[in-house]
Parts: sequence; structure tokens; C-alpha cells
Amino acid sequence: MAQEGNIAETLTTELTGSHSGAGSFTEELKVSGMAETLIGSEIIKLAGEIREKIKSGEKILNFTIGDFDPQIFPIPEELNHQIIASYNRGETNYPPAEGIPELRKSVSLFLRNRQHLAYKENDILIACGARPLIYGIYRTVLDPGDTVIYPLPSWNNNHYCHLAGANGCPVETSAERNFMPTGKDIEPFIADANLIALCSPLNPSGTIFSETDLSDICELVLHENRRRKGRKKPVYLLYDQIYWLLTYGSTKHVDPVSLHPAMADYTFYVDGISKYFSGTGVRVGWAFGPGRIVEKMKSILSHVGAWAPRAEQCAVSRFLCMDNEIDNFLYSFKKQVQLRLDGIYDGLMKLKAEGFAVDAIAPQASIYLTVRLNLHGYRTGDGRVLVNTADVTRYILEEAKIALVPFYAFGSGPDSTWYRLSVGTARPGDVEDFYRNLRNALSKLSL
Repeated sequence: MAQEGNIAETLTTELTGSHSGAGSFTEELKVSGMAETLIGSEIIKLAGEIREKIKSGEKILNFTIGDFDPQIFPIPEELNHQIIASYNRGETNYPPAEGIPELRKSVSLFLRNRQHLAYKENDILIACGARPLIYGIYRTVLDPGDTVIYPLPSWNNNHYCHLAGANGCPVETSAERNFMPTGKDIEPFIADANLIALCSPLNPSGTIFSETDLSDICELVLHENRRRKGRKKPVYLLYDQIYWLLTYGSTKHVDPVSLHPAMADYTFYVDGISKYFSGTGVRVGWAFGPGRIVEKMKSILSHVGAWAPRAEQCAVSRFLCMDNEIDNFLYSFKKQVQLRLDGIYDGLMKLKAEGFAVDAIAPQASIYLTVRLNLHGYRTGDGRVLVNTADVTRYILEEAKIALVPFYAFGSGPDSTWYRLSVGTARPGDVEDFYRNLRNALSKLSL
């Protein structure tokens, strides 16, 4: 952000200098109120700082970004072949704004076969990943001043509220509930809400809804909408399930419409290949929900130009029909991700058993582990006191060479002692390095 400020300052100076005398610019260039008050991503900012340290030669275990190193976790080989073949066929012109028919048909079959959800092609909208789809949902169902309920911690909902001119209603969650919201958390606010934004598996915690907790929330939505019927706009549910195929052990993904078919009138799903096919940069995502409202989303995103490239759409449409290739990829991919998550979790439990002030939630899903560094008030070897989370984060980075994202980057309070750890760029050897480096750094602290 400082760099952006310097660029803007330089530009203003140059303009002022080149228009000296009468009519010169004497005031700072003005922007919209929304742009003026919009803040950048804390996660991207932190990841950028880590990259600069690595570039300068520091050896850092970077567990910050929710992305994949393609040298470690490449996309499926057959998907790669299909992308190249699509470009070789000349699939480089504009795709339809809603996505090519072949891909929407493939997504429909994929959902039916893998998740037992029945959505027609016209209920499905393709875009360049999940972000524009989430933005499209916000802009389609919300008017300025409408209210959005979302849990803390969660990814980016505060920024989408800002972009849509909506009022955010964040709901604090707890480690005891795996940082997942419950019906009791949401019930006090639902009468004023227009959208509930949920994510499972959750970014940042890597935890999922239980069937009971999600069912309770769905019952609240259905009850509230029966109360509103004919009087005011319904309360809708945005369900981001972009990690849903990355579950481990006995963990089972659940979704609103499978639990309560009546939720089909109010639920918008967000999904895509970014996470469970390691295709973050391939940029193919899809949303699906009530057909009439999806049509309105199509109109909005057509003006934004948020479509995925045609060649990638053609490739994904073919790949989604290759059941054997998908199963083989997921088996290997999930095994490697889980190996890292379990290894780091086991190391943290060993440190906890040794008496160090650390903790973690056992891996459930996604590429994330929820880690606790309860080090406020500890004193470093040179006498410095770790007063707050920022101090702890800096100490772990400098002393252990471990980079994590504090939960305050996801809306939690600035004193939260919880962190997101992502294994998308971790090599197998990083697991042992993590334990050794962290133990060494913790050993230098005292109360």
C-alpha cells in the first residue's frame, strides 16, 4: 500500500509540475468514496512481504498464501493436455458470457454424479474463478444498505460488503466450535438480514459444518422466509464450497440443498477447479442456484467481462467427464496434502505436550490448518516483550523463519492468538523444518 501511495503522490506532483500557472492542479486527485475507503487484502500484502524476503535470500517456510506451487502440486496431467489441445485448435475467441454450453452441461453432470445435486445448464454460470461469482451474487441480490451476515473469521466478506454498499453483520465464532457459525449465532440477526455468506470447508480454518449445525441454519432461513413471504425480499444464502472435495479421514462435506431441498429457492453455490484440482491460475469457476436469479447474475457479469478463457473452458468441460482421471488425481493429491497437514499438526501436538503454548485443530479439509500461538506476554532472549499478535507474528517470522497469517487478516480481533497455515507451497521436508524451527524459537522465550 505504501508503494501505491508513492506512485499516486508522484503522479500528482508530475501533473502539478506540467501544468504550472493558471489552471494548475492544486488539490489531490479525487476518487469515489467507495474507492477511497476500500482497503487492500491483508493476506496479499503479507504474502508480498514474504516474497521480498525470500528474494533477498532469506530461507523462509512460507505458509501464508492459499495457492499452490505448481512444481509441487501441478494440475491434473489430462487437464493440462486438454488446455494445450484447446489452444492448438484455436479456441481463442470470446466465449458466451454465461460460459460455453459444453462446460455448463459438464458441470451439471459433475454435480449430479459427485454431489447428487440436480441443476440444469441454465442454472449454472461460468466465470474466471470464484471471486467474480461471489461479487456477482452480492450485486444481484443486495441493494445498498442491505445487511449481510457472515462469520469471523472468514475470507473477504467485509470487502464484498464494501464493494456492494451493504452493511456487514459479522458474527464471532469460537475455537470450541471449530470456528464454524451456528444457528444460535445467526438467529439474533436474521430478521434484518438479506444475505448469509457461508463457506465450508472454511477459509481460513480448514474446518467444516456438521450436518446438525448447517441444518439449523437452513431451518432458520426457511422459517424467516415463510415469515417474510409477500412482504419483503427473502434472505438468501451464499454457500462457498470451493474446497469441498478436499476432505480427510471421516470428514464429510454437507450442503444446504441436500439437507433441505426447499433451500434450492434461496441458495447460491460457488465452486470451481481452483482448489481441488490445484488450478488457481487456470481461472475456471461456476456458480449455481435459482435459475431466474442466475440469469440476472449473467447480465451483471457480462458487463464486467468476468468470463473464463474459452480454451480453459473447453478443456475443463472435457476433463470433468473423465471420472477415472479425476479419481486418480484426487487420491494422490489429497494424500500429499493430508501428509503435510497431519505432519505439522502432529508436530504441534508434540510441542504442546512438551509444555509450549501452542495448539491446533486436527485437519478436517482444504489445504489449511488452524494453529494457535498463545505467546502474548512472553519475553524474548534479548528482553523484548511480545505484547500483541503483531509482535508474535514478527517474532515467529524472524526467529523461526515461519510465515503464517493471523486470523485478524480474516476479520477476527487484533488480539486473536489463532493463525491460518497453508500447505499449498510446502515440500515434505518443510514439515520437519517447521517443527525444529518453531521449537527452537519457542525455547528462547520466557514468561
